[in-house]
Formats: sequence, C-alpha cells, structure tokens
Amino acid sequence: MNLRAVKGMNDFLPTDARQARRVEEAFRRTMERAGFGEVRTPLVEPTALFVRTIGEGTDVVDKEMYSFTRHDEGLTIRPEGTAGAARAYIEHKVHAAETVTKWFYTGAMFRAERPQRGRYRQFHQVGGEIYGDPGPACDAELIALVVEFLADLGIGDAVVHVNSLGGPEARARYRQVLVDYLTPHAEKLSADSQRRLASNPLRILDSKAKEDQEWIASAPRISDVLEGEDLAHFEGLKKHLAALGVAYVHDTQLVRGLDYYGRTLFEVKAAKEILGAGSTVVGGGRYDTMIGDLGGPATPAIGFAAGLERLVLALGEQKAEESLLPVYVCALGESAVSPALVIGRDLRRAGVACEVDGRGQSLKSQLRRANARGARIALVVGEGELARGVVQLKDLAAHEQVDVASAELLASVHARLAKATP
Repeated sequence: MNLRAVKGMNDFLPTDARQARRVEEAFRRTMERAGFGEVRTPLVEPTALFVRTIGEGTDVVDKEMYSFTRHDEGLTIRPEGTAGAARAYIEHKVHAAETVTKWFYTGAMFRAERPQRGRYRQFHQVGGEIYGDPGPACDAELIALVVEFLADLGIGDAVVHVNSLGGPEARARYRQVLVDYLTPHAEKLSADSQRRLASNPLRILDSKAKEDQEWIASAPRISDVLEGEDLAHFEGLKKHLAALGVAYVHDTQLVRGLDYYGRTLFEVKAAKEILGAGSTVVGGGRYDTMIGDLGGPATPAIGFAAGLERLVLALGEQKAEESLLPVYVCALGESAVSPALVIGRDLRRAGVACEVDGRGQSLKSQLRRANARGARIALVVGEGELARGVVQLKDLAAHEQVDVASAELLASVHARLAKATP
C-alpha cells in the first residue's frame, strides 16, 4: 500500500516547521504589542455561516468548501477565519464588554481549489480583526502593522495596494454600472466571467483570463462613483497612511471576492522575484455589515489574513535558526541506561535541553550523533563512571574533557553553558 498525503495537503517536517514558527512568532509579537488578543475558533462551523458571510455565487462557496452533513446538520471545515471570529464575537456578546475589540488568530484553513506553488487545499493563515472602530485611522494603523510584521520577518520590499468599495449604496451603484458596461461584451468574456456577470460581477475585475483583460482595462472604476462619507473615509485613509510613512498604490482594479467587504480594501505584494506574478502575501478590508447581518448589533469591523505557506516562500534563502541541543547524554552499556535517563530528566527539570542516547551504540557513534545534533556538551555514563560516582563531561566546542562528581554535575553543566553563551 503506497499511502501518501492527500493532494494539496502537505507535511511540515522540522525544517519547514521552524520556518513556520518563525513567521508565527513574528506575527504574535507584532499583534500583541499593538494590543491584540488571541482568539481560537473551531475548525468546523455551520455551513450557513459561510454561505451567509462569503456569499452564494462565490467560488469559495460554490466550488471550494469541504462541506458535509452530520446528524442532519450542515457543517463545513473553515475556508477562512473572519466568519468564525465574527460568529464568536456575536455569540459571546463581546460588544457588551468592550467598545473596541482587537483579535488575532493563526490556524489551518481548507479549500478544495487547484493546488499551486504556495497555495494548498489545507493551508495556514495568520490574521487579525478589529471590531467597533469605523474610522480610517483604524484602517491605516492596521495596514501599518502588517507592513511592520513583514519588515520584522525581513521581507522589506512590501508594496501596499489600497482601494475603496464604498458602502452598500456605492457598491450597488457600481455593480450596476459594471453590469451595464460588460453585458454588451458578455459573449467575449471567459466562461467564468460570464457566470460571474449575473452572480458576482465585481469578481470579473480580478480575473486572470486572457480574454477578459481588454474589458477589465477599460472598465469603469469604483472610485468614479464614490461620494460623501465614502469618499471622505478613503481620503482619510490615504492621509493617515502618509502620516505613518506607509507608501501605497491606489489600485483601482483591486477587488476582493468575498461579499462581505465594503469601503477599505488592501493587499500587500512582496517578494516578487520569488513568488512571481502571484506576489500577494496579505489581503484584507472592511466589513461593516457582517456583524449585523449575522444577527449581532450593527458593528463596524476590519480584518486581514496572510497565508503562512506563502510567507515562508517569501523568506527565500533566509533560514530560521535551528535550536541547538546544549547537552547530549551517552549511555555505555545496559547498566548505564537508567542512570543516563535520570541525568537527562534532572537536566531538563533544571531548564537545560538535552537528549539521552540509550541505544547501546559505541561511544564513537554516540559522539557522532551528538555533533550532528549541535550539542555543546556530551556527558558519558558507563560502568567505570558509575563505579567512581562521576560523569565524564566532554566540552565538544572547547575540546576539553573532565570527570565531574555526580552531585556537582548540574552546576558544572550550567557553568560551562554560561561560559559558552555570548
């Protein structure tokens, strides 16, 4: 039987996991410094939650969700993180406890789309949400946090793209303008865009199909229909981004395929030499109607998400530091195995990372393994050492070897390690 991972669902071996942890730790630092708290929501949610928030007629709902029925209940493995966070915000009446709520999350998401480089059917996201603040200053600060996060990772070539969809009225006006423009050319559009023309015409602007590009390039822009508060909000966003020193591009073709977005939209593109044309690493925007649409109080909100796998790719040749193993305990002979295990336990209790080798291999083989694991110190326990009440301490970096009384071992190891620490 040749068992392999499901197509598009990949393993993270230790080297990959170190890179992923590096991204997650940088993200956590950035968000916690800005007052965000971590939220963890279930992997499985009611299917109706995603249909309601993402929208019927979207590719995610129509083609990509992993949905099933259990005990007559429609369930879906989450394809994105915002809807679950919004459901938790409403269910736990968070609005009653605080006027502004800032959350971040990390975790696995699932979409049955065609796997490609950096995009998988099981993928991982980091993301953040802010509830209760309607202003453009909130949007600008969130975008600036994303840029800081990428800089913390060493991804310094980030380019911010911003646009505004306006509120529901502006979006409805623009939808009609776009339909009126595209309908006479419908037969020349790609099959996907012809389908979207009736269900989700704004998604056509995001099409990569060759036959759509001519019509997209000359399509009316939503900025042409912005007015009043929507226009003031977008101008405020640009003003605050300038004050924060965040360079941006006003991308009039920027749309997002999820129905819940309105007003501010943004994407961050980076590492183009590595990721190529698909260099978007972060995307987000404002969704001021979602909480009310799901039965909660009318609450403005904005959020973003970044794909962990794509961020790891964007790191390129940068490597996460491997955790070196300070101490390796070598047991020589069966009678030394239990004492070696006790030494390993006591070292770990004292805060020293170590590995115990109880395989019964030769000392030469065990020391080879210690060097391969990056150990600073090897402790050798054999019948002779046990009889004399000592442990042989080999300082592999200093090329020194001494016998240490068992009672003094912890202090000697700590002293050696402290001496080796810059």
